[in-house]
Amino acid sequence: MQCIPGGRSTALSLMLVAALAGAPVLAADREVAGTRVPEQLSEGGHALVLNGAGLRTKFVVKVYVAALYVTHKSHDAATLVNSTEPSRLRLQLLRDVDSKSLDEALQDGLRDNTPKSELAAMKAPTDQLTRLMAAIGTAKEGDVIDLYFDAGGVTGTHNGVQRGRIDNPDFARALLRVWLGDKPAQASLKNALLGN
Repeated sequence: MQCIPGGRSTALSLMLVAALAGAPVLAADREVAGTRVPEQLSEGGHALVLNGAGLRTKFVVKVYVAALYVTHKSHDAATLVNSTEPSRLRLQLLRDVDSKSLDEALQDGLRDNTPKSELAAMKAPTDQLTRLMAAIGTAKEGDVIDLYFDAGGVTGTHNGVQRGRIDNPDFARALLRVWLGDKPAQASLKNALLGN
């Protein structure tokens, strides 16, 4: 292969050589409802890959784009919910949503996907979730809410600022079931998060 002198030609040649040599090629970001969704993120030193992403609507109104990042991709909801590996659920808001509405939606999802006796035993972390949502306040269009799941619980951030942590692994699993449980917030979004 002959290279024409110059930075651009040389860079293109090097990229081609790297690709032919089997070097990993980074996947391009995905787009969902006009929102850029990265194919990869890092969390606490772990590389997380996009398992799936989709649009949450309510009464035909676009609310947010959700993206689930995991250490190992899976199409099985139970595997993802019960994993102790780090994961992240990112919500990119497509409209303004106040903290009370966010909290009510999450509490409804918890009730729909958690046995009553189990939910009753998680009153303290459920109350913590309400306080976490209150700390976020009104999420504006374009804001990002991240829920970081790990073996010990879940941490919530708003535009990169930590707003609270709930140290309860059972509650963390219950919270993830809001999107991946038997009665998810939206069936089409669950399928999208599972990469289907």
